[in-house]
Amino acid sequence: MLIINMEVRGIYDLSVTLKTYMPVWPTNPLVNIAPIGIAARDGYNVESFSSTTHTGTHIDAPYHMLENGITVDDLPLSQLVGEGYVIRPKIEGNEINIRNLEKAWKNDYDGKIILINTGWDKKRGFTREFQFDFPGLVMDTVDFLIEHRPKVIGIDTLGIEPYGNSDFRVHKALLPHGMAFIEDLAGLDQLKEGRKYMIVALPLKVFRASGAMARVIALDMF
Repeated sequence: MLIINMEVRGIYDLSVTLKTYMPVWPTNPLVNIAPIGIAARDGYNVESFSSTTHTGTHIDAPYHMLENGITVDDLPLSQLVGEGYVIRPKIEGNEINIRNLEKAWKNDYDGKIILINTGWDKKRGFTREFQFDFPGLVMDTVDFLIEHRPKVIGIDTLGIEPYGNSDFRVHKALLPHGMAFIEDLAGLDQLKEGRKYMIVALPLKVFRASGAMARVIALDMF
């Protein structure tokens, strides 16, 4: 992948800002960020940080749902950095189904990083709508996605599938095929549908972890 001497026309931050007591997955403990060192007192500023590894914008590795799956520290960088596109499929209720996914898909998207823009990040808050009623992929999209093999699927909701799928059936159907997920993205409305971007999605390198928080950006450079 040669990107030397290419003009970068735009850099877009697609990550949630981590804050104390921010809305997270409903059953997860809340984030707590606290000052430990204070410059006026200690000569330096430093903070403690407490959360789960699946907080804010984060990567799901296959190990998240598979006992012997690849952990986040072993995901290849070539999977997490590469060409990608934003799509805006129609949502029916809280479902992104095969009919609407197919309508939004182009052949150019095969094998790339695909980011699903639902606009849900604009609803962020401690509400039932944001935390429980968010849309996501349903089971009838699984075979299509396996066939078209995106290497990463991202979405701007708390989960890749609706909260009501308590058995995480879409996760468990796709992760064995080597895909990774990005959940809780933000600002996908900055990207133009159909335009190719360089996506950089780098999780913290947490040893043997099921996932990790990530700073995700898109570069307009093609």
